[in-house]
Amino acid sequence: MVLICTVEWLVLCGFARMAYYTDLTDEQYAIILPMLPTQQSMGRPRKIAFRVILNAIFYVLRGGIPWRMLPNDFPPWQTVYYYYNTWSKLGLFTAINERLVKDVRVAAGRNEQPSAVIIDSKTSPNAAKAKDKGYDAGKKTKGRKWHIGVDVLGLLLLCRITSASIQDRDGAKLLLSVLNEKFPGLLKIWADGGYRGKLVQWVAKTFAFVLEIILRPTKAFKVCPWRWIVERTFGWLNWQRRLSKDYEYLPRNQQAWIYLASINYLLHRLAPE
Repeated sequence: MVLICTVEWLVLCGFARMAYYTDLTDEQYAIILPMLPTQQSMGRPRKIAFRVILNAIFYVLRGGIPWRMLPNDFPPWQTVYYYYNTWSKLGLFTAINERLVKDVRVAAGRNEQPSAVIIDSKTSPNAAKAKDKGYDAGKKTKGRKWHIGVDVLGLLLLCRITSASIQDRDGAKLLLSVLNEKFPGLLKIWADGGYRGKLVQWVAKTFAFVLEIILRPTKAFKVCPWRWIVERTFGWLNWQRRLSKDYEYLPRNQQAWIYLASINYLLHRLAPE
């Protein structure tokens, strides 16, 4: 005899849903709640709490599972995906990340606006059919490329997704233009040797900040000043298995997962378990 347990059956029998490791705590949810959309006056009232939706999204992020494999004690995967896709289109995850970065910087005794940024890129291989993918000749990998900028604490300030065929210097121009708009007080940008060449002169002519290239030592291993910070951020992001490969068809969705991984880290930093 096969017994199929549904959420309704568990509730009727008096069983409470056990918390998952990825669930938000009360303190973490209290931080993010004011940044979520409010109930609309038109249409049907919302029946599912945003906290449950976020818990399901973070479960997919950390576990790296397909939407259809969400456990049955979460809402239907179609409902969770609807909210994820809607919020991604609205740029909600980007906005939440920006607000939390400011909060963490203030809590660390720093100014809300950073004066220095470290940039780097990473090629993520595609696991399936994807739009705007390409071939990274340097890493010999097909996929898409992340271009990120972090502050001196390693907090993600900005992320852009391009084809892997885009060179680091070209991706940096897109990244630096947006960073200049968002953070007018920037004084210095650090980058590795892949950004050498005409980019340094272009930055000097275009922006008020300075681009400094930090080269890796050739004779012996040595931790490169400032560069290790962005490498550590990539390490933080890699803890989320949904980012182990690029499973998304649209670059926008891959970018949304990166911001969600950053949000997850920032929430744990503001309200540790």
